[in-house]
Amino acid sequence: MLTLPSVASFLQQSKQSASLLKPPRFRGLWAREGGSRGADETTDSLLRSEIQKAKRFCGARGTKGAMIVAFLLVAILATGEGSSSPAISEPAQSEDFYNRVRASGTGYFEVGSSVVDRRMGLEYYSFVYGDGTLQMDSRSAVSNRAGDVRGTIDGSNVPLNLLEDIKISYSGETPMVGVKSINSRAFYGGIGVQVQEAFEVTEMERVQTTYFASTDPGSRVSDPAEAEALRRASPAQMVGMDVATSFNGTWESDYRWHKIFYKDMSERQTFSGTFEVERTLRFHENPTGNGIGGIF
Repeated sequence: MLTLPSVASFLQQSKQSASLLKPPRFRGLWAREGGSRGADETTDSLLRSEIQKAKRFCGARGTKGAMIVAFLLVAILATGEGSSSPAISEPAQSEDFYNRVRASGTGYFEVGSSVVDRRMGLEYYSFVYGDGTLQMDSRSAVSNRAGDVRGTIDGSNVPLNLLEDIKISYSGETPMVGVKSINSRAFYGGIGVQVQEAFEVTEMERVQTTYFASTDPGSRVSDPAEAEALRRASPAQMVGMDVATSFNGTWESDYRWHKIFYKDMSERQTFSGTFEVERTLRFHENPTGNGIGGIF
């Protein structure tokens, strides 16, 4: 049985992992059962309980059977004036974060991150743990100034507020369990998008890029021509996740785009068994009316 010796501090930042996955498909996976919890229950034991529910939920599905290969391309776009949320003006003071991790070995591991910045309309959580053979190369960068984080989308170098690249290879008798959530909160100037995924796998090869853009990179530039050039290059507002993966186990994902009174779009995907999956997922809202080119 795995233990989680140091997750309490992570959960203090992320306000309990049970709040990460709220859509109906995940509600049975994460919902609390059996009445209220005692006031003396620790945050650490709460996470153990929630992850055990996830393990039981995923374990209820068999992973044997023929090889199935699925290739997915998902793009949800919105353009047009009037319905768009304008890019958020950037603050005078820059706040940047960068993290690079490379790991290779056999044993127990857990990796978690939490980013909440209401001035960007961003809530991002990621947590993975396992006990087996791991190779991982990850880098992540966050800034409230989009020009400080650059990423490549459709061959173009663009300003972003969050960028995470991760390559991971895992195998073990004990499943690797992970959850990820990225939200663009409409209440704080975002576009009302929620993307969640959860997996439990005994084998996985995975390459994933997650990106987020919400601020106006030209809002602090005095030269009008330079400011306009930055705005034309910016994808704000955008939430995206590109992944290529093969695995043995269960992987679930849930996306929702909600705007009060006039928009509600959602999609769920579940793969349980032995799969190869490629997916491009983007939610884009651009006040200029320029959509994402080169998708189809």
